[in-house]
Amino acid sequence: MSALLELKKATKDFRGVAAIKDVDFTLEQGEIHAILGENGAGKSTLTKVLAGVYQLSSGEMLFDGKPAQLASPADALSQGIAMVFQETNLVPSMTVAQNIYLGDEKMFNRLRGLYIQAQRFLLSLNFYVDPMALVSSLGAGKKQMVEIARAVHHKARLMIFDEPTATLTPEEKFHFFNLVRRLQRDGVSIIFISHALEEALELSDRITVLRDGKVSASDLTKNFDRDRIIQAMVGRSLTDELYSGGDKHRIPRAYGEKVLSIQNLSMGTVVRNTSFSVFAGQITGLFGLVGSGRTETMKIVSGVLKRDFFHGGTISFNEKPVRYRTPRPAVRDGIVYVTEDRKVEGFFETMSIAANIQLGTVAKGINPLAVISMTEARAMARQWTERLAIKAIDPNARIIELSGGNQQKVVIAKSAVQKPKMIIFDEPTRGVDVGSIVEIHRFINELADTGMAVIVISSYLPEILALSDRILVARQGRIVEEMDSKSATEQRIMYAAVH
Repeated sequence: MSALLELKKATKDFRGVAAIKDVDFTLEQGEIHAILGENGAGKSTLTKVLAGVYQLSSGEMLFDGKPAQLASPADALSQGIAMVFQETNLVPSMTVAQNIYLGDEKMFNRLRGLYIQAQRFLLSLNFYVDPMALVSSLGAGKKQMVEIARAVHHKARLMIFDEPTATLTPEEKFHFFNLVRRLQRDGVSIIFISHALEEALELSDRITVLRDGKVSASDLTKNFDRDRIIQAMVGRSLTDELYSGGDKHRIPRAYGEKVLSIQNLSMGTVVRNTSFSVFAGQITGLFGLVGSGRTETMKIVSGVLKRDFFHGGTISFNEKPVRYRTPRPAVRDGIVYVTEDRKVEGFFETMSIAANIQLGTVAKGINPLAVISMTEARAMARQWTERLAIKAIDPNARIIELSGGNQQKVVIAKSAVQKPKMIIFDEPTRGVDVGSIVEIHRFINELADTGMAVIVISSYLPEILALSDRILVARQGRIVEEMDSKSATEQRIMYAAVH
């Protein structure tokens, strides 16, 4: 193989602080190269340099042996470099087909022909997405499929995938892996960023690990194992701390008071006559495949969605019947929902860390006329930055300048300052590195240990097993099985979710 892409002493500064520093990186023709590292290690910065989003502060980039100066993503695409970003960059008001062919339209288009063409193309990728659907109506997983399809359509020589499987089901991941291998056989070079280390070990030919903006290890995949990768990422082994509940059964916490009682909850065909309870001082894990209604159920509980007006069932919180039509009264009563889609629903990206966390207290709406003290906001931000180990260029950094994992920690902090009685985490570690996963899991356990009722929705079985005292399994809009952590296994949970 010969080198398609080379970086020599690549450095990118933001406000005088180096996000990547003196990075040497090589990508061979037809190679799948995984880039791994903690949140804030420089992975996304490095790939955005390659995709033309950022320009190097110093160093050199060679593409096909020639110096490459990429002024924009469009410039990169014209040279054969396409990137699928971790946070989707689609036009919400346009259809799936229009997004796929955006920028590559013919002079005259027949919409019917465009939709038929898009449907055939999507089916060839094993992506079952309606080409006529508006992107705004899609869930996170299907949006990611459209992003991937758009990148494949442009027939790039180098494709960069930033957390492409974070929102995909196991079956969709299987099809995606087959697609990547097919692209490799066609001579396409792939750069693959993932926090799921087992995916990198399975899919890649070579692995490069970044730590604090520098290359800490780079070698053929066959020379790595999970522990060596983690050592290179964080400087120590986390094997005993990460997902230990998946390997051994731990004693579940005792039942506290019944905090939440759901009876025959319904919302159209998405949530159908489901019933369950949640108790104080416990972590209740909620597992289900895409379309099981797990997220919608918790959005109804927290006032984000409305249940059916007639025959919609009953919700009791602290033995009081409630019917929330917006999140604010739920927050006032002590119910907080931490969204799975942090970019769209979790924060204001142009505001600072302090301002976003302060909004958590404002959202309770107890005193709408209260004057907001930025001194108090900054003090609160410092407290939560230390408690959750949020890494930022400086204390006044905007959320958009943080890595995905640090953005997630800010969303969690914004919710925790509301001092809830029950907190719902929806995919709390999606797109988060192994070091931050340990920190977030530790925080979730601390909340339960203080007597709070905690619900964790996750599509990752090791996470469900590691955190949960009780596990609820959702299928086709209802809770179909309940088990405790002593008797639960991955096989039993998956069987309940599928059959």
